[in-house]
Amino acid sequence: MRGSGPPDTPSGLPMSYSPPATEDPPPAGSSSPSHTFRAQAVLAGTGIDLGALGAAERPGGAPLVVELIGALDGLGIAGSPAAGLGDGRGTTGVAVLFRYGAVVFFGVSPAGVAEYLRQIGPHVRQPLGAADRETEGLEIRVGGARETFEGNVLVLADVTLEKLQVVADIMAKSVSLAHHERNIERQFERIEPFAVNLDHWGRGGRAAHELLQHLGTALLAEHRVVAGARVDDAPELLWDHPELERIWARLRDEFEIRERFAALHGKLALISRTAETALELLQNRRALRVEYAIVGLIVFEIFLTLLQWWLSGRVG
Repeated sequence: MRGSGPPDTPSGLPMSYSPPATEDPPPAGSSSPSHTFRAQAVLAGTGIDLGALGAAERPGGAPLVVELIGALDGLGIAGSPAAGLGDGRGTTGVAVLFRYGAVVFFGVSPAGVAEYLRQIGPHVRQPLGAADRETEGLEIRVGGARETFEGNVLVLADVTLEKLQVVADIMAKSVSLAHHERNIERQFERIEPFAVNLDHWGRGGRAAHELLQHLGTALLAEHRVVAGARVDDAPELLWDHPELERIWARLRDEFEIRERFAALHGKLALISRTAETALELLQNRRALRVEYAIVGLIVFEIFLTLLQWWLSGRVG
């Protein structure tokens, strides 16, 4: 499999750009036959260096779109020629890469997905192993009268690069949420017995260290979800293509993005409050022990003073 980008926006990968084919594009207004392809989202790591892959000039959190050659049959994308994928010819497959570590593939075989993830591996920050990667699949059928869901199948009237980016935005957010949901469940399992047995674990520096770890994990997860994936924000693409807002909202509801984000935010807040409260109790307990020590020293000094007076009285 080879990756390619338009000549003015190279993908940055050690792969050659595939020159445009010589056949003419289909005439405007022609309808493509109904066909089905699969979209698959993968969380490859905690981040992807899109600058090293040719996206240094992309504004904000805009994803990088790469055409993949040699993966499966063409998708038949009809979009903007400036994007490098929408020249009217069928493309083999498309990968949409996001800065927070998610990659969404369209019309790419499992072998093609694995090979491309291997190729971009050096540009992935804190890569996840195959067993730890979150994945999400979606069947897409092209040729419907309008964009809708029929069961678990997304039906599109036609395939455009902009529509694929809208689908990719939701699927990427879904796998990012799934990753943090699983990690937060682990944190809940670890912090619950700690909170129950606070009297037992509340002695020594180990308890404070573990609490700080829980608190740091919760804050980091919240930062990655809110600032990294921007789960609660609409993509900038909708500013230029407001007609796609309806399908984006439908996808958001179908994947329950808002509900999952609210539930995750609530769990993160609960972990933070629990850790902060327990840490404050530990600090208060330490402060109380210091006060006890100070009082003990004062009592001991008084005792020594009284003893000296008593001894001096007997000598005199």
